[in-house]
Amino acid sequence: MIKAKDFIKELNLRVLNSTYQEEWDIHSAELNRPGLQFVGFYDHFRADWPQVVGLTEMTYLESLSDDVRRERLDAFFSHKMIPCAIICRGMTPPDDMLELATAHQVPLLSTEEYTTRFVALTMNYLNRCLAPRATLHGVLVDVYGMGVLITGESGVGKSEAALELVRRGHQLVADDVVDVCRVTENRLIGESPETVRHFMEIRGIGIIDIKAMYGISAVLNSKTIDMVIHLEAWKEKKAYDRLGLAEDFTTIMDVRVPQLVLPVRPGRNVAVVIEVAARNHSLKQNGYSAAQELDRRLNEMMMNSMGK
Repeated sequence: MIKAKDFIKELNLRVLNSTYQEEWDIHSAELNRPGLQFVGFYDHFRADWPQVVGLTEMTYLESLSDDVRRERLDAFFSHKMIPCAIICRGMTPPDDMLELATAHQVPLLSTEEYTTRFVALTMNYLNRCLAPRATLHGVLVDVYGMGVLITGESGVGKSEAALELVRRGHQLVADDVVDVCRVTENRLIGESPETVRHFMEIRGIGIIDIKAMYGISAVLNSKTIDMVIHLEAWKEKKAYDRLGLAEDFTTIMDVRVPQLVLPVRPGRNVAVVIEVAARNHSLKQNGYSAAQELDRRLNEMMMNSMGK
């Protein structure tokens, strides 16, 4: 279900008739351009999609006689599943189009956008609204353009690390609660719930407003989740990865995300290590791995030694 008020506001639409519904039964990000329906062809007509009337469709309607146009529009708007119809380019609809849409309780809307651009914007918006969602405990920060989700037990220092990252010029997306949506099969986007957006809890101080303290450039409303850094208290007997040859992953909403386990102990600058991890991950995405390069050099040195 899509909230009509949010749809209209997000896409900057103008309401042309008095028909109003709080929610529309939309379950797909697809749109329909009803040119064939105006001709009278209704096989495979997806009436449950938003209907977009562009210049081509409007020119055709205006070429019809009044009686024929009214008959075609009456047949079109009689389909009860139509959530809404949007006229692009700010075009003025014929009087009978407005009248029949209202009579059949179909919301008629208007946008100044060109049809192709409006379709792209609307599909992106619907994809975000209809994407599978989950709520995670953690902190999401943009570090050098990389979306880093910091996880760990309560009190391990996630918020403090994120605060130091913000102080060093990076951007906070969400603290403590991260709303995650899967916009494609392998892409996750995280954001903060609107109620607590830009706020952070620091033990001993309380709630602080990052946007008010550090400015608008210190916060982001949403960010892709490119890697996960899991903080845990340092365990003396645990063998931590010291080379980085093996990659570890975690699964979030059926999407595999690279993960690093970062041990925390007094005196360790976690924020700096997270910065390094983000830069290193960026290099790996571009095809360079420091661990693999070192391994290659060592193997080359050993081969040269054996050849002498």
